Amino acid sequence: MFVIIGYVVALACIFGGFMIAGGNMAVIMKALPLEMLIIGGGALGAFVVNNQPKVLKATMKAIPATLKGSKYTKARYMELLALQYDILQKARKEGLMAIEQDVENPEQSALFKKYPTVGSDHHVVEFITDYLRMMVSGNLNAHEIESLMDSEIETHHNEAHAPVAAITRLAGGLPAFGIVAAVLGVIKTMGSVGQPPAVLGGMIGSALVGTFLGIFLAYAIAEPLAGLMDQKAEESSKELQCIRTTLLASMQGYAPATAIEFGRKVLLSNVRPTFAELEGHVKGKK
Repeated sequence: MFVIIGYVVALACIFGGFMIAGGNMAVIMKALPLEMLIIGGGALGAFVVNNQPKVLKATMKAIPATLKGSKYTKARYMELLALQYDILQKARKEGLMAIEQDVENPEQSALFKKYPTVGSDHHVVEFITDYLRMMVSGNLNAHEIESLMDSEIETHHNEAHAPVAAITRLAGGLPAFGIVAAVLGVIKTMGSVGQPPAVLGGMIGSALVGTFLGIFLAYAIAEPLAGLMDQKAEESSKELQCIRTTLLASMQGYAPATAIEFGRKVLLSNVRPTFAELEGHVKGKK
């Protein structure tokens, strides 16, 4: 919603100010289809050449998700921490082998079904169960598991930021494609020097629309979108860091209630539940 509002405000202020100043929108609208073909087509072709297929697919998937509201809410994090609390509490009371079936078949586990928001998220479940499996096997110590977690989170971070980098590069190239469109317009104008001044003025104005459009698409559309995508990528990494911190605290011997407190402290302040909120949620799910 805020993304749409932001774009509407940008469009309204830019074009509204132009019209208030006496600008003729007819000139822009007349030149717009051809300029969009040159700038948009050129930028799209360069975008395809500049990115591997996996990055193109990730970018096409990330853009719609970026335009939606964030799924990383306080309620989601309370579920995540409560799920980890229940798993660690069961392991503490009944032994690590007691959670083996939950780890091997999370889709059939009553613990994961109890928290459907995070229990249905494939990436979260896989991250949790992979490292719980290592804890159950006992073949790796806390430092080795921490190193593996850090490597996986770094990989996730790099993959999540690939679409961000792709859109950022696109934003950087759009003004140049705007100049290309403007130069082509000037070339066309120079070939019509015998026309009356009014006609030449309209042709020059149409050519300059290319420069405007390239800058507008870059700094009012693409770059803000890349910035929002970057923030969404950071949110997804923060969730994995929360899981990492909680599980490592448990491996270091802390009780489940203390371990999830470690995880809670990792969260951003706007979505971090208070100690009392989390405690109430955990007790209410017992």
